[in-house]
Amino acid sequence: MVLLAAVSPASAFPSGLPAKAPPIPFPNPWAAFQNLSGCHKGEEREGMAKLKAYLSRFGYLPPPPSSSPFSDAFDEALESAIATYQRHFGLNATGELDPATVSQMMAPRCGVADVINGTSTMTAAGQHGRHLYTYFPGGPMWPPSRRDLTYALADTAETSIPRATLSGIFARAFARWAAATNLRFTEAASGADADITIGFHAGAHGDGEPFDGPLGTLAHAFSPTDGRFHLDAAEAWVADGDVSSSSSPVAVDLESVAVHEIGHLLGLGHSSVPDAIMYPTIRTGTKKVELASDDVEGIQSLYGSNPDFKGVTPPTTPSTSSREMDGGAAALSRRPMSGVVAGTVVAVGLLRLVL
Repeated sequence: MVLLAAVSPASAFPSGLPAKAPPIPFPNPWAAFQNLSGCHKGEEREGMAKLKAYLSRFGYLPPPPSSSPFSDAFDEALESAIATYQRHFGLNATGELDPATVSQMMAPRCGVADVINGTSTMTAAGQHGRHLYTYFPGGPMWPPSRRDLTYALADTAETSIPRATLSGIFARAFARWAAATNLRFTEAASGADADITIGFHAGAHGDGEPFDGPLGTLAHAFSPTDGRFHLDAAEAWVADGDVSSSSSPVAVDLESVAVHEIGHLLGLGHSSVPDAIMYPTIRTGTKKVELASDDVEGIQSLYGSNPDFKGVTPPTTPSTSSREMDGGAAALSRRPMSGVVAGTVVAVGLLRLVL
């Protein structure tokens, strides 16, 4: 992971002067959050409105009325939203922007929202003795009559990854979920014949949720039975070889992201278990493709178990490079737990709350 210089809290700077963060060695749409480290209720700091917009995107704050956009004031609503975010990610729930919280917020992540219409769908971390997997509101799933699903690589013009390579990656990603359930997946020749369509897109791509370039949100998917799965074509996707040996500080393992997004396509929300595939974030230079017990329990409670399933592979330390991204956090793209489009919950990387 990319090592960044430590960010000093605002209190370490002369009164009246904003904290200056070290330069970011690679693009990051949320890099400016570093300047807010150390802020707490009662302060006003330039850039706070953008952080509020971030929390609104992932459901922690309601969207502001068009007549009154977010302000740069650290108010009580923001404090409460930050505390909820901290509980979800196992951080100290102070409601203040401590360095660990800022680091986590800067991490590229999945675009699925964690809170929908004011209801948390991401169980607070640290609750032992119970599952932490979640579902989309209403528990949408593929009906019993559709247990043999097809998928198609419908839009690949914006990626340079060979089609044969893509076919292999997505076949492996779908197979990991099939191994645990009675679902079966087959690649179709075209999107017109498929239950699930997969595409690479840059920026705005017609679903109202434009991608934001390298890092930020990496991909997004929609809840059953919509079937759309979009990946940001601007990412430094690693499709061949060992992602941990990539020379790029922003290298992201394609198969790892694919396995996560397929979980959303099947109806799973996010998990607070860091080892789970459905955890919202993933470090750059890391391969994370094995289902954890929380993932297996969640998907089997929806679709039943595969009688041939051999169980979960004991967790191991992920294959990670020595780079440290965004102060140690990094994240999966996506935000699809956040919206209903034509009655479908959108598990998308950048969804506004429209449930």
